Amino acid sequence: MRRLLVVNFKAYESAFGSRALGIASEASRLSSRLSKVRIILAVPALVAARVLSVYDDVYLQHVDPLGFGAYTGFTPVEALSVEGVRGTIVNHSEHKVTYRDLAFITSKARSLGLEVLACADTPEEAVAVALLNPTMVAVEPPELIGSGIPVSRARPEVVTGAVEAVRRISSIPVLAGAGISEPLDAVRAVELGASGVLVASAIMKSRSPEASLRSFAEALEST
Repeated sequence: MRRLLVVNFKAYESAFGSRALGIASEASRLSSRLSKVRIILAVPALVAARVLSVYDDVYLQHVDPLGFGAYTGFTPVEALSVEGVRGTIVNHSEHKVTYRDLAFITSKARSLGLEVLACADTPEEAVAVALLNPTMVAVEPPELIGSGIPVSRARPEVVTGAVEAVRRISSIPVLAGAGISEPLDAVRAVELGASGVLVASAIMKSRSPEASLRSFAEALEST
């Protein structure tokens, strides 16, 4: 299985306009020459169509537990399929959902052939999330998100605990997230058993997001 590098654009300035397209173009170039790494870009709904014009492995950062209908300001699960988006992040600590809604979204997405990256704060939540059979699970202690203190160094037991717990019930890939600041943090996460990383500010807030993306991808390619 290829290493997974999921880049959460969040709502940083670099997530929009020409800068978003520059990151997507670099992801396309890297994906054409790296064989061991899959790069997924999780983007704001507003820029999804533009990013898809240059790169096709795109997730939304959130989707809502509903179908088409009279809803304002929501994104139904089916819309991802219509627009050509491959999947979605759900239950990120910055946008939590109820377990019932997570179950609905995961089931609906799976029926449509869409992917779901379900986030969890702890190894225990990772197991509960994995029981819903998403495509992959990311464990991210909320207190480390954006801290610059990588979970793979500060709390390696969270990574190993989540990987071991999920593997008892499923073969779903487990990603490490929160505070992943440099490529060596991603390599360390893989050494701890993770299938890859979910990273945001280390790339999106970099002076050169393209160069940072390249560094992370090439580091994972070498593992």
